[in-house]
Amino acid sequence: MKITTLLASAAIALGLATSGFADGHEKTKVGFVYVGPIGDGGWTYEHNKGRLAVEEHFGDAVETVFVENVAEGPDSERVMTQMALDGADLIFTTSFGYMDPTINIAAKFPDVKFEHATGYKRADNVSTYSARFYEGRAIQGHIAGKMTKSNIIGYIASYPIPEVIRGINAAYIHAAKVNPDVEFKIIWAYTWFDPAKEADAARALIEQGADVVLQHTDSTAPQAAAQEAGDVVTFGQASDMGQYAPFPRVSSIIDDWAPYYIARTQAVMDGTWESTDTWDGIGAGMVAIGEITDAVPADVKEEALAMKAAIADGSYHPFTGPLKKQDGSDWLAEGEIADDGTLAGMNFYIEGLTGEIPQ
Repeated sequence: MKITTLLASAAIALGLATSGFADGHEKTKVGFVYVGPIGDGGWTYEHNKGRLAVEEHFGDAVETVFVENVAEGPDSERVMTQMALDGADLIFTTSFGYMDPTINIAAKFPDVKFEHATGYKRADNVSTYSARFYEGRAIQGHIAGKMTKSNIIGYIASYPIPEVIRGINAAYIHAAKVNPDVEFKIIWAYTWFDPAKEADAARALIEQGADVVLQHTDSTAPQAAAQEAGDVVTFGQASDMGQYAPFPRVSSIIDDWAPYYIARTQAVMDGTWESTDTWDGIGAGMVAIGEITDAVPADVKEEALAMKAAIADGSYHPFTGPLKKQDGSDWLAEGEIADDGTLAGMNFYIEGLTGEIPQ
């Protein structure tokens, strides 16, 4: 009896010891560093959906870990270091401000693969990836320009980085194209996620006459502020924010990271992972356009969907000339399309926008 018990105990111990293995191979451990909470309803929520998709796709072959609410700066280096020490094979760092920390920690852990979202610095074991959010901003701008009655569109901006500036420009170009009288009022919140600040920004813009509010921040607070105000149009950011549909949220930009996260995890498993730069949009499915509700006039909805299709098939680019810079200097000639290098480093406003970009 004692021998049987001993053998059974040994079997259990062996099972525990090998529980980190699938089909004879050690689990691939994938880490995620998040700038906000996974329940933010926007940016981090969608990145976490991508993490959950990795778990669902690979099952017992992977283990995922994450840390939320990680400040951009030294604290993120501590989190990345701990993930690497804990055996992560692949680490996704999901905010622009993690760029230098990612490079720093990757140099200390050359056998760990790192993927940095929205940045531009790469290394042998660091890839970069982002989505062409500006494609969705163009569609939002078209709808906004057609739906505003006050001709004042408010924009809650996070930080003055190229990604955010591109979005403002894309939205303005397409709003002004259908409504030359439109004016953009921009408030810089200097945060990705702070519901109180975001709500205050939305209320301030509404007080200034904005009856459409766009946002490049991550919480649903601007949606709630618009709902309280009444007749104010909003758009979901990063996630559908469909709980505010059909109005004030009349459509959204949805970030779909799942296919990318699955593909890059598979590459680590296969030993084929290489440092790359990925910048995909509507055509590749990394950017989705949330349902355009019936609060949008039927003809405007049809135009917006036609623009979405044209962007997806490559027949239209949101930055197509003629376009001038804010100072009146020529930028793009008739029919000329902006190159990715200029877009990636965009640090100027388009003609017609007022105010200065903070330094």
